Amino acid sequence: MMRRAILSLLLASSAAAAQRPTLAAAVRQFVSVDTTIVALTHVRVIDGTGAAPRENQTLIIRDGAIAALGDDGKIAIPAGALVIDETGKSVIPGMVQVHEHLFYPTGPGMYGNLAESFTRLYLAGGVTSMRTGGNMNGYGDIAIARSIEAGNRAGPWIDATAPYFEGPGLNLIQVRELKDAADATRMATFWADEGATSFKTYMHITRVELAAVIKVAHSRGIKVTGHLCSVTFHEAAELGIDNLEHGFFPATDFVADKKLDECPGQGKGQASIAALDPGSEQLRVLIAELVKRKVALTSTLTVFETSTPGRPLPRCLDYLTPQLKEQFEQRYAMTQRNAASALFPKARAMEMAFVKAGGTLLVGTDPTGGGGLVPGCSDQRAIELLVESGLTPLEAIKVGTMNGATFLGRASKVGSIAIGKQADLVVLNGNPAARIADLENVEIVFKQGIGYDPAKLINSVKGKVGLF
Repeated sequence: MMRRAILSLLLASSAAAAQRPTLAAAVRQFVSVDTTIVALTHVRVIDGTGAAPRENQTLIIRDGAIAALGDDGKIAIPAGALVIDETGKSVIPGMVQVHEHLFYPTGPGMYGNLAESFTRLYLAGGVTSMRTGGNMNGYGDIAIARSIEAGNRAGPWIDATAPYFEGPGLNLIQVRELKDAADATRMATFWADEGATSFKTYMHITRVELAAVIKVAHSRGIKVTGHLCSVTFHEAAELGIDNLEHGFFPATDFVADKKLDECPGQGKGQASIAALDPGSEQLRVLIAELVKRKVALTSTLTVFETSTPGRPLPRCLDYLTPQLKEQFEQRYAMTQRNAASALFPKARAMEMAFVKAGGTLLVGTDPTGGGGLVPGCSDQRAIELLVESGLTPLEAIKVGTMNGATFLGRASKVGSIAIGKQADLVVLNGNPAARIADLENVEIVFKQGIGYDPAKLINSVKGKVGLF
């Protein structure tokens, strides 16, 4: 048995050679574990597949990869390894969240690029891979992704979106308006050439423009997601879209007088969702279509929670500048004076119906809207809300790890804990399989085998998020 364990260690370490990155001095200040071989002992392993936790495990990290994993006492600890006793603690895969941003509302109708502070906070919260579900800064997302990959900045691996593909009607000066399908083709080709690895379509795009974006994207191996309104979920699925954002909150499929290629307004669309029975035949038919066409759905309950009366104040607001903190708290106070709405519980029930029908649910936070959502903290909350909606903790963790990795085409590297995979891991104080709020107790975040100190990352930006 011991010989087999040693052999598996040697094979896995050989396959993992050269995965461990070289970091700039500016990044090393946030590192707490920086050695070639690390042994986590007496740890509870929650592997991201939905399987039951395994108690009293030893996990060996070598050269940036998971080299061995098994019961304590049955795994040989290599000479020279840094041994960390994790009694009472859990390890989960690094989170893979797919509706994140590197911008935040900093003024009326304006969004500031906060890539430096946001990427540190995402990593501190346990997010080791993410997709930026929309780009307000042109080349910014692409450049930050490359800088992190090169070891010059601390942050998750980033699937970087191009700027939004949007038609006239949003009236936001940071978003370019498409002219027609030919323009959509030109824009999609341009940003694919420039290095964008994901496309996000938006509320006032037409069906022919969406089709043009999808055609270019799929020819280049790029996936397309959408926060739609003018195009219904059913229409988008028929056109071949890969992903739809915000669960069913923005769906206009059930607006009675919906006109082709016209957005009836978010208010009207959401009113139709609030009035719909989650067990209705109408919804069942739409869900069946999405499942048949393998369209993934992204849950972003966090952003809707901030505008729903009776919901708790978000965590970590003290990370924001005092001005942004006060701005959100005033908005939150106004929200609490509103009448209760049926939208939030209805849309949550619809997400659960989608999961039960075999749909692929992803998760993200969307730290934009009216503000108040702080990266990292909000990513933990997003998974907690899935449990509140009806998933088990293990199911919710899988949505936030393996489901995201599979959708992004990275499941062979990340998203679960298995021998030979990249050592993207989060060490937590507690047991999130029993108490999902223990996701908040992050002690170490390993990315490619290097352990980051969440407190150092947070303290570097605390009270200053909004400035950089």
